[in-house]
Amino acid sequence: MSGFFDIPSDLQHSYFGLIGLHLREALLPVLAGLVLALPIAQLCVRLRWLYPPVLWVTTVIYAIPSLAFFVVLIDYTGQTELTVMIPLTLYSLVVLVPAIVDAVRSVPQETLAAATAMGFGPLRRYVQVQLPIAVPAIIAGLRVATVSSISLVSVGTLIGNQGALGNLLADAMFYHRPELAVNSVVTTAVLAILVDALLVLLRNLLTPWMPRRTHTKPKAEQPDPAALALEDTAR
Repeated sequence: MSGFFDIPSDLQHSYFGLIGLHLREALLPVLAGLVLALPIAQLCVRLRWLYPPVLWVTTVIYAIPSLAFFVVLIDYTGQTELTVMIPLTLYSLVVLVPAIVDAVRSVPQETLAAATAMGFGPLRRYVQVQLPIAVPAIIAGLRVATVSSISLVSVGTLIGNQGALGNLLADAMFYHRPELAVNSVVTTAVLAILVDALLVLLRNLLTPWMPRRTHTKPKAEQPDPAALALEDTAR
């Protein structure tokens, strides 16, 4: 373990400083992707013809390597965190838009009809009925986007020490210190696991109406989660 946490001075950060930088570069793009995905997904739900071209565009974007994005962006944003975060935002958008669209479309029609009968307009119905019911699927998309973003931040080391923990990989080769590479890989994996666990906890907090895993018991009639969510909203 000697030297495992001994970070080279050229990185200009301590071990925990690199962790904070890594989380910032990984999570802000996911948050930006979620903010953009919500209205885009609503448009795709309301205008069904729009979804196929949007899905095609997002699929093409996801197929573009991050290095290609760097080549295009570096003339405009330079060797900065923004050059890393813009591609990560687009990748998050690719994952979240289909997840939200599919989740919102899966809301039972009788639930929507009940909300309309209660006087809910389209916006209120989307925010207070459809999105809460779609939370499990949205969180599932967020988990994929977040873990992917945490791992991809390391690519930023290729454009001038913008890879946070990934910078340790370059220094491991430069200084012939393999323990730095181990530090980078292990810490990145641990961060991904911890953030994923927090998202699972968030899902449980946001969906108290969802059934939880329990010990095997005789099956009993279970209430409709969609109806429970609508009932909670009406309160």
